[in-house]
Amino acid sequence: MNDCKLLDLGLIDYQLVWNQQKMLFNQSIAQKLNNEKPANHLIVCEHAHVYTMGKSANVKNLLLNNLQLSEKKIDVYEIERGGDITYHGPGQLVVYPIFDLEQMGIGVKQFVFNIEQCLINTLAQIGIVSERIEGRIGIWLGKETPNERKIAAIGIKCSRHITMHGLAFNVNPDLTMFNFIIPCGIIDKSVTSIEKEFGRSIDALEIKKILLKEFSAIFDLKFI
Repeated sequence: MNDCKLLDLGLIDYQLVWNQQKMLFNQSIAQKLNNEKPANHLIVCEHAHVYTMGKSANVKNLLLNNLQLSEKKIDVYEIERGGDITYHGPGQLVVYPIFDLEQMGIGVKQFVFNIEQCLINTLAQIGIVSERIEGRIGIWLGKETPNERKIAAIGIKCSRHITMHGLAFNVNPDLTMFNFIIPCGIIDKSVTSIEKEFGRSIDALEIKKILLKEFSAIFDLKFI
């Protein structure tokens, strides 16, 4: 079993958590280079309204100008994860694993597969069928129907087997915020949330508990 420090930060500014991620990530790499064993960390939080642009982001996928962004009080960050543009905001559960994959005995593909499985299992427990779609990142509903829709996004960085960034899981966010971007650069697909699927308010705390249990089981974690 892998010890893992759980950091549940609640609603917090993106920059603060990004700084914390980078600090833990760099610390873990330095420890590895010094033949020390890094600690694993799992950060769980929600963010104020923000758009983040990954390494392959196309600026044209952000549909607001600087004045509109300022009026709506939305920050934009260019960050080091893979992928295009995405949205984070209140009601969206964000999880950042800073894991040493070498300690866990897994590679990057298995790491991403495990994250996907955590999400799929969590949704299954509340009665929502979700799936992977070949060639697309994230977790989807309505696979191979005219109404394919994304409920969770995944974007990571990995160096020397140390990971950062992670997943964004739409529990009950303001989905209209996705109208101002082309999420992940995919034009013809929509975005959904647990709340939208059920048509009623959802207890985000309960969803978080289920997701953390899945992380514990699938990654063999002992939270400390």
